[in-house]
Amino acid sequence: MPANAKLEFIAWAVKRKALLFGQYQTKAGRISPYFFNAGVFHDGSSLRMLTRFYAQTILASGIGFDMLFGPAYKGIALAAGVAMALAELGRNVDYSYNRKEAKDHGEGGSVVGAPLAGRVLIVDDVISAGTSVRESVELIRRAQAQPCAVAIALDRMERGSGSVSAVQEVEEQYGMPVISIATLDDLVAYLQADATLSTHLAALLRYREQYGVAAHA
Repeated sequence: MPANAKLEFIAWAVKRKALLFGQYQTKAGRISPYFFNAGVFHDGSSLRMLTRFYAQTILASGIGFDMLFGPAYKGIALAAGVAMALAELGRNVDYSYNRKEAKDHGEGGSVVGAPLAGRVLIVDDVISAGTSVRESVELIRRAQAQPCAVAIALDRMERGSGSVSAVQEVEEQYGMPVISIATLDDLVAYLQADATLSTHLAALLRYREQYGVAAHA
C-alpha cells in the first residue's frame, strides 16, 4: 500500500485513540512507549473504515486468495467487515470464522460461514505470540484448504524471545507472508512528520533500537 495510505491509517488510529503514547507494559513485560488497541473500533463507522484499510492493503499486496478466515473472537468482525469492504472494491469472496468450542447441534462443527476451501487468507488484529495463527492454520489444513497469508493492522516489528519478531516467526514457520496495514517504521515516519507528537519520537526510537527487528526484505 502507498506510504501516504499507511500514514493516513496511523493518523486516523491516533485520532480514534487506538494508538496511544506513554508507558505501557507488554505481555513480554517490556515497557513500550506506545500501545495499539483495535478494540476501540467498536462502532459501525470506525469498523467500516478499519476494514477498508485492510481491504486496500490486501488487494495492493497482490497475494492470491479465495476466501477469508477470522479467528475467534476479534477476527470474526474483522473477516466479515473485510469481506464487505472487498466487495465494495469489486472483489466478492466468501468468509468464515471459528467457534472457541465446537457445536454438537444445529449445523454443528467449529467453523461458521463458508466451507474452508482453496487459498485462505487469515484476518486478525495483531500477532503477539502467534497462537491464534497457529490454531487457524491447523483448522484450515484439517479442512484440506491452504492457509496462504495473514493480514494484520499493525506490525510492531519487535523481537520475541529470540532474534526475530512474532510476525517473522509465523512467516518462517508456515511459509506464508504476513501483510500489515502499517508497521513500526511507518509509525516512526509519522512522528517525524507530526510536530504535535514529535516529543514521543525519542522514546520510540530507543525502544526500536533495543527490541526492534529489521524491515522485511
